[in-house]
Amino acid sequence: MKLKKRVVLAGAVALMLAGVAAADTKIGFVNTERIFREAAPAQRAQKQLEKEFQPRLQELQDLNKKARDMQVALEKDGLTMKESDRRNKERDLENLNRDLQRKQREFREDQNMRSSQEMAAIQERANRVIQQLAESEKFDLILQEAVYMSPRIDITDKVLKALSDK
Repeated sequence: MKLKKRVVLAGAVALMLAGVAAADTKIGFVNTERIFREAAPAQRAQKQLEKEFQPRLQELQDLNKKARDMQVALEKDGLTMKESDRRNKERDLENLNRDLQRKQREFREDQNMRSSQEMAAIQERANRVIQQLAESEKFDLILQEAVYMSPRIDITDKVLKALSDK
């Protein structure tokens, strides 16, 4: 479906450009991937997310180590333990692994949600900057996705600079 939309969009842009080719059309391109990777707000957001999720990541690493240690101890001492003790340790290990998996899933979901929120805010901010740039430099069209673009129409550096100034 996404490919179909791109083909339709490319066709529409081609028709539009063909219709206004005689006129002075000013076109720009912004590399959204670079914005999310290199923009100062994106880098600040990434550091903030790492700081925000570090305690939970550490907790997961600690639980993972505890589960590995329990597994090693069970494998080492399991043959010499009483049957009831071994079953209890196996049950404890299963419960710990289940808890670990649940916490890992919740961590990933929360991290993805927060990351999406931050990226949406950055996208909104970048779009405002692009709009201002388009108006001030009199662009007729600015694209954010393209199969090919000439480096002479790439305005990503201007957008990055404008984002870092704010």
